[in-house]
Amino acid sequence: MGRAGARDTERAGARDTEWDGARDAERDGTAVGPGPDPDARWLALLIHAAFFLLLGASLTRFLMRHPGEARTPWIIALSITLAVLYLLGPVLGSRPTPRRVAWLGVLVAVWMVLVVLAPSFAWCAVPLFYTGLRILPPRAALALVALLTAFVVAAQLRLATGFDPNLVLAPPAVAAVATAVFVHMQRQAVRQRELAARQRELIDDLLRTRRELAATERREGTLAERQRLSMEIHDTLAQGLSSQQMLLQAADRTWDADPDAARRHVRTATGIAERNLAEARRFVHDLAPADLAEGGGLEAALHALAARETAQAHGVLTVRCHVEGTPYAPLPDRVQSALLRIAQGALANVREHADATAAGLTLTHLGDRVVLDIGDNGRGFTVERAGSREEHAVRGHGLPAIRARVHQLGGRLTIESAPGEGTVLSAEIPLAPTTTENPTENPTEDPT
Repeated sequence: MGRAGARDTERAGARDTEWDGARDAERDGTAVGPGPDPDARWLALLIHAAFFLLLGASLTRFLMRHPGEARTPWIIALSITLAVLYLLGPVLGSRPTPRRVAWLGVLVAVWMVLVVLAPSFAWCAVPLFYTGLRILPPRAALALVALLTAFVVAAQLRLATGFDPNLVLAPPAVAAVATAVFVHMQRQAVRQRELAARQRELIDDLLRTRRELAATERREGTLAERQRLSMEIHDTLAQGLSSQQMLLQAADRTWDADPDAARRHVRTATGIAERNLAEARRFVHDLAPADLAEGGGLEAALHALAARETAQAHGVLTVRCHVEGTPYAPLPDRVQSALLRIAQGALANVREHADATAAGLTLTHLGDRVVLDIGDNGRGFTVERAGSREEHAVRGHGLPAIRARVHQLGGRLTIESAPGEGTVLSAEIPLAPTTTENPTENPTEDPT
């Protein structure tokens, strides 16, 4: 059998057992949700009370109209037996076991005997309808209802002095109404159980989705933090170690020929090592740039960076810093840190690749945005080919790291360069909240 056939068979089986499942849920008072169904409990109590009320009323009527008859002791004994049997029902449990079905058969048999001896006991059939519908399978329950109805009609006709159509039609009508109400209750119980199960599934799906979303956010946060740390290390420690290596190699080459120059290289390398040590300690504490942590703000940090780069170049490269405009409010720490790292990375590229003699840092405050320009008079390059060159370069993390920083802040990176004409790198950062997805591209934006 294929999957479709198996599903059809499963649905058919579900329809066959729907009555039983709903009946069990209603009987146990657990038709809806994890707790008992108060409506089912109240209905059961009402039916039980109605049975004993009708039984007592029927016995009273018989004793009032037929006092001192020979069958009276039998009527009283059968009434007590019927009441005791009815009370034994809950003791036998709530499942449709053979023992409970046998109990129902004995209960109905005693009632039938009572109806034969005293037709006034016929109206006790209404609670018995409910009891049979609760216990028996659908077809057997309907057959029992029909049998009990027939006994009620026969009993009413025996009590009547003549033929009365109401006595023939009223009992079936009452039985039909009672059965319809019960079947409707079962269907409602099934729907409520299905709804509760569907709600539990939706809640489980929601919880699972929340867990997956939380795990995804943690992974994305971890990856973003790793990328940020890689850029921080590249712009500080890696660049410093690269400068130290170059200075120490220069000192080694000039140690015998020019000891004074070699010592200058060593002292400069020592200063860079001290700076790197401060950066490393800052990483351990809060990962803020050491220049910003000193409390002077971004402008002071850029001036300090320009002076340090000029001093470390020993006259080969002169870096100047210029600030234009006044910010309306202090720049966010994240923006200050990113702009300082961009300046450090860009100057590192100028120092190592541009062969420039002069470079400039220009910080411009434009109200709703801030712009950092880094320009040099070096050899420049063809912007359109920068991406392919960096993809094959061993050390090509500088411009991609700068670009990533700018885009993370929703900004725009522009590079203007040509061979022999120097390079100008411009990072524009908006100060109003913007989306960082699909930023506006510039024809001369960094292609890497």
